[in-house]
Formats: sequence, C-alpha cells, structure tokens
Amino acid sequence: MELITVRLDIPENGNLILGQSHFIKTVEDLYEAIVNSVPQMKFGIAFCEASGACLIRVDGNDEELRALAIRNAELVAAGHTFVICLREGYPINLLTRIKEVPEVVGLFCATANPVEVILAVTSQGRGVLGVIDGSSPLGVEGPADAEWRHSLLRKIGYKR
Repeated sequence: MELITVRLDIPENGNLILGQSHFIKTVEDLYEAIVNSVPQMKFGIAFCEASGACLIRVDGNDEELRALAIRNAELVAAGHTFVICLREGYPINLLTRIKEVPEVVGLFCATANPVEVILAVTSQGRGVLGVIDGSSPLGVEGPADAEWRHSLLRKIGYKR
C-alpha cells in the first residue's frame, strides 16, 4: 500500500464538498438536494463510479464548476467518492440535505480552505483516509477574536 496526498482546487469565491456514496443514482439525487435547498446556487458535481464502466458521472448547473468538480474527482480518483464545487451559497445550507440522500455514506469535508486529501493506493484502487482542511491553530481566541466571530455571523445573516 502507498499513501499519497492530493491538493484539491477550491472554486474562487466558492466552496467544495467531498464525500462518499455507493450508487450511480448519486449524481441525480445530489443535484435534486442542492436545487431543492438553495435554488440560486451554482454548482458542479462529479461522482467516481466504482464498478461497471468506472466513469466519472457529472451534473450541475454551471459549466466552470462542473469542470472543476471533474478535475478534482480525477485527482482523487477513488471509487464512490463525489465532489461538489459550489458558489452563491454555503455548504451549511446543504449539508443536512446531502446527508439525507440515501446513497450518501459520509462526508469528508465542506470547505473554502485549501484542502489535501490523504489517499491509500493499492492494486485494487484508491481510498480516502481523510483530509487536511486548512491550517493548524495558532492559538486560542481572546475576547476581541470572539467579538469578530460574533460580528461576522451576524453580518452574513447566520445570527441576529
């Protein structure tokens, strides 16, 4: 077994969701989950099929984000994984719906940060072991940092 990492491309002014699923129907169900949650969101989905033709299945409503999702799926190249690249909304608006999609097994990350995927490579293929999402902490927040966090959440509409 070999361990490798790949760095995913995050959409400019956007986010990425990396997850695992188990069925070819995933692409259609993820599409429906997104448009039913945040109709104005722009997104691309790529799903790495793990059997049969072993194709990267693709959908979405934005060509640039579809292409970026494909590129990220090609980098990961692990069966039954999916990548969603999105703009004009946040993962927090989708995560519950995505987790409710019957095919979804789990999520590895939902981020706008630089992200590396840790992969195990065997003679059978690749599997995601985990992710490195962003940077390590540099300290503990103080009162001014907490005030900044509270202000940000109110500014973007998540708190009153």
